[in-house]
Amino acid sequence: MSFKKSTARTVLALSAIAAATSFAVNANNSEERVIVGFTPGAQGNVERLVQAAGGRKEVDLRRHNAMAITVPTQALAGLKNNPNITYIEEDAKRELYATEFEPNAPYGIGMVQADLVSDAAAGNRTVCVIDSGYDLGHPDLQTSGVTGQFDSGTGDWFTDENGHGTHVTGTIAALANGLGVVGVMPNGKVNIHVVKVFSDSGWSYSSSLVAAADQCADYGSHVINMSLGGGRATNTERNAFQRLLDSGVLPIAAAGNDGTTQYSYPASYDSVVSVAAIDRDKALANFSQRNNQVELAAPGVDVLSTVPRGMGQLSLFSAGNNSFSANALDGSPDGNAMGELTDCGLGTSACTDAVEKVCLIERGEISFADKALACEAGGGVGAVIYNNESGALNGTLGNTNVNIPVVGISDTDGAVAMNEVGQVAEVSVGASDWAYFNGTSMAAPHVAGVAALVWSHFTECSADQIRDVLNNSAQDLGTSGRNDEFGYGLVQAQAAVNHLTSYSCDGNGDGNGDGDDGTGGDDGTGDDNDNVDSSITISANAFKVRGRVSVDVNWTGAESNQVSIARNGSVVATVNASAGSYTDETGINGSGSFTYQVCEADTDVCSDEITVIY
Repeated sequence: MSFKKSTARTVLALSAIAAATSFAVNANNSEERVIVGFTPGAQGNVERLVQAAGGRKEVDLRRHNAMAITVPTQALAGLKNNPNITYIEEDAKRELYATEFEPNAPYGIGMVQADLVSDAAAGNRTVCVIDSGYDLGHPDLQTSGVTGQFDSGTGDWFTDENGHGTHVTGTIAALANGLGVVGVMPNGKVNIHVVKVFSDSGWSYSSSLVAAADQCADYGSHVINMSLGGGRATNTERNAFQRLLDSGVLPIAAAGNDGTTQYSYPASYDSVVSVAAIDRDKALANFSQRNNQVELAAPGVDVLSTVPRGMGQLSLFSAGNNSFSANALDGSPDGNAMGELTDCGLGTSACTDAVEKVCLIERGEISFADKALACEAGGGVGAVIYNNESGALNGTLGNTNVNIPVVGISDTDGAVAMNEVGQVAEVSVGASDWAYFNGTSMAAPHVAGVAALVWSHFTECSADQIRDVLNNSAQDLGTSGRNDEFGYGLVQAQAAVNHLTSYSCDGNGDGNGDGDDGTGGDDGTGDDNDNVDSSITISANAFKVRGRVSVDVNWTGAESNQVSIARNGSVVATVNASAGSYTDETGINGSGSFTYQVCEADTDVCSDEITVIY
């Protein structure tokens, strides 16, 4: 075909589409978003056709000889007849499959076994949250069964100018309503009393804390959560919390975020349960206090929970078939960017070949802001900065004016993303009603929620007895037995229920508790390899589907009819033993490791524990 003939045909097509477009605009304003494929070298012609038809390009997929466009519906017929266009198909919507959103719970809920114990009886317990308030009316938080008092210093309890208190309460009781996340007790049964001692400044006084704790007791609270602390002890506090424990109230507090062996109060009083923070791999968070007052551990790294409406910032990054955990850098503008992923190295100068692309940049040598500007200078539409040391990347752009969304990812995710250079990537930063927080503040409400959940099944137990059983049934972490990093270990709801079912409140074996949920989980011994004459052998293999991790678990030698499969110490399924295999669709992305074990159902007869790297 000659150039002149091609041009003439294009002009005719332009005229036809223009006429069709004129009709569509006048008769029907509807538009459709589609993907069009074109013959190699024809992109310019097709772009002009789309523009003439009243449409616009949405995503450039030139590597695939295609692009996503939005055009008036009536213009599609003309496009389909154009010889430069090879196909037109729907630009199908894709939804998030992140594990932190329902129908999957935040990772911490499974780790503490809260998903294995019913909260149907939780209405007989009250949890008091001493914090910065509660966003009453948040779509993922209960409005009934929640009380509080006005405070002349901090204002209305049902508002939260700081965000911390709403996040903490969401971990305890976010609703299973098909929206956002779920808490330890997700069915709106538990009673919550809110004492607002912090304003947006985030600090208060020891005296205010004592008064707040007294108010908790006045409102019939059984458990107090205090995701707060300070470096000095006071006798007033020490005596107050001892009196509360003696009167039947269980105080629980964050161990502290200095990452040292120093004591933090109120957590380090003998009467208060001190909670350390771990990550999803059950490793101690580098910021978590470690000392001889640490009693239990719970998830406190990258914990997703509720925040006051619109206060959160949701960050997303995907490339190729992988989705990654991303943190918006402080100061990043909201926005959504999509384009080919390009490697910009350290970003110390304007990124070459970055026009309409997403820049992947390594941390180091210059500021995050300068790296983002280097991406912008090269025409990039979004920037992803990956860590050059272990762990997630958090940071700030300072006061620099950056016009593209900028997120940070971990070193391991950066290595994975590097393999996706050249593939379509998306970066998104926007306002949200949920947010990821780090801290022992996030660990404490996991324990407070579990304490109330277990106690709701064994109301005859005292606060001291509930405390003892949580310690006795925790999953041992670190060096064997109690240690300064993890205390007695990771709190376990199901194991605590099993323990009380077997031994009752005072440990005499009467089994007075209802035990309705004593069907699985850890046996409470703190030993994950509790094999009792087991002949079960297992193997496992990890793979990814759409970037999400699945694991095939295979076993032989089971002698009972059913076996339970445990991941990271928590039962994920009970299946027929004769099946010999089970696929655990974890829903998790990124990289890391799991431990697996197969047990004869409802027994201590288990295989060895194996580690699977993904």
